[in-house]
Amino acid sequence: MDPVPPIVAAATPVAAPPGVRGLGWALPSPRRLIAWLFAARMVLAVATLLGASLSWTRSPDISFIVTISVLLSFTVTAYGWWAVWIKNREAGPFFLTVQAVVDLGLVTTLVHFTGGANSPLSALYVVVLAAYAVLLPLWAGILVSLLGSALYFTAGTLGGGGLGLPFWGQVVIFNTVFGIVAALGARLRQAGAEQDTLQLELRRVRLEADDILLNIRSGVLTVDGFGRLAFINPTAERLLDIDGRTQVGLPILDYLKSKSSELWACLVAGIRSGRKVNRAEGLVFRGDGSSFPIGLMTTTFARDTSQHPSVTALFNDISESKHLQELHLRAERLEAVASLSASLAHEIRNPLASIRSSVEQLAAATGAGEDERVLATLIVREADRLSRLLSEFLDFSRVRAARREPVDLREIATAAVHLVEAHPECHADTVLQVTGPATIIDADEDLLHRVIANLVLNAAQAAAGPVNVTVTMGPALQSDVPRGSGIESPIRLDVKDDGPGIPDDIVDRLFQPFVSGRPGGSGLGLAIVQRAVEAHRGLITVASTVGEGTTFTIFLPAKWSAEEDE
Repeated sequence: MDPVPPIVAAATPVAAPPGVRGLGWALPSPRRLIAWLFAARMVLAVATLLGASLSWTRSPDISFIVTISVLLSFTVTAYGWWAVWIKNREAGPFFLTVQAVVDLGLVTTLVHFTGGANSPLSALYVVVLAAYAVLLPLWAGILVSLLGSALYFTAGTLGGGGLGLPFWGQVVIFNTVFGIVAALGARLRQAGAEQDTLQLELRRVRLEADDILLNIRSGVLTVDGFGRLAFINPTAERLLDIDGRTQVGLPILDYLKSKSSELWACLVAGIRSGRKVNRAEGLVFRGDGSSFPIGLMTTTFARDTSQHPSVTALFNDISESKHLQELHLRAERLEAVASLSASLAHEIRNPLASIRSSVEQLAAATGAGEDERVLATLIVREADRLSRLLSEFLDFSRVRAARREPVDLREIATAAVHLVEAHPECHADTVLQVTGPATIIDADEDLLHRVIANLVLNAAQAAAGPVNVTVTMGPALQSDVPRGSGIESPIRLDVKDDGPGIPDDIVDRLFQPFVSGRPGGSGLGLAIVQRAVEAHRGLITVASTVGEGTTFTIFLPAKWSAEEDE
């Protein structure tokens, strides 16, 4: 086999909408921006304190103002850190406005002691206003901007140097920068909110997709162009006996070939040629050598940088579907045999009755010898046997649910068991019992009685000795019923024995006419049972192990719908 061509399954990034792209790195988060402001405030507070103590003035009044300004900065910063990072509170407009006032006050103190209107530190107003323009809503930002202008005006007036054209130019610059940054900040906040919404939606979609893939009843498996396992859901892990946690990212094709050659072939065809498989079937082999059928389909998807696509396979166990198909085919064959049986029985029965009558008359004639009478007796006995067989043929063809009414399945089973106990072929030491609650079901009482009696009698006859037979009934879980059967509100009836069991070569054909699991059987009893169950819109299955016993399981609908009555 040629090596599978490699392919790298690179992740495709999700494109951001216009106006949002790049905001993840261009705009820091509010918490980070606040942290930067707190750090800058501490640096300025320490610088103010050092400057005042070393070179500015030793006047008690001014020292008091500086000390109050620095202490206020430390106090507000400590509170802000406690509120935002310790208590994890949201930094609202009022909180941010208070922080802005403290920062502007600290900057004003620095500007006042470094030259007033002519201070080289006047540009700090621009930095503070720009930062809070991003953080604050527009109305709060305007108030902060006006406060900054007022404080700068105060610092210029008290610090000397005059309020000439440079001063007013600075004021214009403050407000212009604020306006620009405020507009940009509003746009960035809106875009950031849109990006957050998009990310939340993407996260929700991914979680929903993950939930679907993890809980879907079908197996889902993805293999990249290297033949490596890219994804597997729990159902696929169970069906293929794979530990996804340890195998994802590792080559998997060789293992899949040993488990299911059909699945492997579909995956390789998808990697090599991009061919998609819409519908296929295959076998998966278990560790004990047994197998089960799967239905599968594949789809492919390629990356821009890849030469070959990755392949995703969806598959599920179709054992129950296959079994139901076999049941439907068997029912169709039985219907055809029933029609033929009815025709043949009618055609043969009348001539046979004439032959029997004629032979009896010949044997009763005066001149008939001993040999003639012996032969006549033999012919009559065989004619009676053929007549009984023809009666079974007619019974087989006439199985219908003549009437449907609420009946207690437990009472029917109890009556059937009592009938079998009195049968001459039931061993004296055979134990027959009925278990389960009273179970009401819409059914033909006579037909169900016949079904249960036939199954119990078959178990007693097949044992040719003492045997334990248990009839159990009750409501069934919907998950117990084979998928696709269409049985709603199912009732389950089990007839279980610990007899000799049925050979495997007979089990698959057990419900076919003329197939019997015991010597001397006509082979029509179980065929009639199946037709009676199907007349009630139910189904019957059998499980048997040689030497351990046999269990017949019947599923019946508790109610009949109006459509079924028509």
